Amino acid sequence: MNDLVPLTGEPLALDLVNTRTAAGDLLATPDDLRAWAGLQAGRLPEPVGLGPDALAAVRAVREHTAGALERARRGEPPAPGDLAALNDAQRAAPAISELAWNGSAVVAERRRTGPDAARLAAALAEAAADLLGDPAVTRVRRCEADDCVLLFLPAHPRRRWCSASRCGNRVRVARHYRRHKPA
Repeated sequence: MNDLVPLTGEPLALDLVNTRTAAGDLLATPDDLRAWAGLQAGRLPEPVGLGPDALAAVRAVREHTAGALERARRGEPPAPGDLAALNDAQRAAPAISELAWNGSAVVAERRRTGPDAARLAAALAEAAADLLGDPAVTRVRRCEADDCVLLFLPAHPRRRWCSASRCGNRVRVARHYRRHKPA
């Protein structure tokens, strides 16, 4: 992954879309994908063989998620091709609730079948489906910093930047400089 640290902590689908930044693609190589999947520990299936096939599948899900999200957040219907691609990605690795006995009770654990690349892409497509189907999708915002393209779902209505420590500080420093620069 390049020097830019990915924004994490938003809904998983937004974290995925935010790997395409103004500074470049944070998922340019399989190693980048492995590093990003490591940052999402606990939110994704355990990454095993994340090679070029997985990278291509994840990048395709990212593009279709970004396209559908851009329209849905404005209250417009997503392109049918974007929705179909996200549905196909989920079908490629179906999820089941696998039942097991843990010694004292029956537990159900969600598992996907299929190759590693398809499982990861399916999990990300499912996260996209969850976000796109949530009425909160219309509250997703683009960061207000001039050179930032990242998206976020604000927990507070006054939130303006993807990250207060990243873009917020940069905008405040620039504003301070403009107010105090010598004439």
